[in-house]
Amino acid sequence: MILYGLMEEPLLAPSLLSADFSDMRSALALIEAAGADWVHFDVMDGRFVPNLTFGPKMAADLKPHTRLPLDVHLMTVEPERLVPAFAAAGADYLSFHLEACVHAHRLVETIRSSGAKPGIAIVPSTPASLLAELLPLVDLVLVMTVDPGQGGQHLILSCLEKCAALAAQRAERGLSFLISLDGGINAETIPLASRAGADVLVMGSAFFSADDPAAALRKARDAFKAARR
Repeated sequence: MILYGLMEEPLLAPSLLSADFSDMRSALALIEAAGADWVHFDVMDGRFVPNLTFGPKMAADLKPHTRLPLDVHLMTVEPERLVPAFAAAGADYLSFHLEACVHAHRLVETIRSSGAKPGIAIVPSTPASLLAELLPLVDLVLVMTVDPGQGGQHLILSCLEKCAALAAQRAERGLSFLISLDGGINAETIPLASRAGADVLVMGSAFFSADDPAAALRKARDAFKAARR
């Protein structure tokens, strides 16, 4: 069964995880010039995932230099301790992992009351069915299609089944959350993501390693739309 998402075109969100960390302002300029829709900001704490990346000060310093929404993805333990700082730093979407939080309902409410749009994320081993109670409350569901912690991995195809299940739930229950896929998103996997009902595509190395990032985004949009014809 082919399931389509809410968006006629994908929201493309290049991830700063794959950028040159020594020149983030240039990375933001490249993302905007290429025609992206969001900036994806991966926060890793060295505990929930092996790597370390950015803190709220980095988000606050970069926020004034882009007109695009800042899509902050907390890959951290105890995300409730970081939410206030990232909300104050200007996160537009703020997602945390179901696996890292006991009182997820409370944290969703905290994020919304802070002025950001709440999102919930799951790793490849977490069933989408565990999100049932939260789906009416969030603006974004982020499905990790690789094991989180580093870029350049291959998409785990079974994760697309979770995307399709979430799209079906959304349609059946009359909900409006966006579905984001993160990990291994490239020219080969974008048609699969489109058919599974994805709305947001996080692109890391496929964007920053491209000879022409703008052309890479155009091809991504074309592949996404072609898969729905």
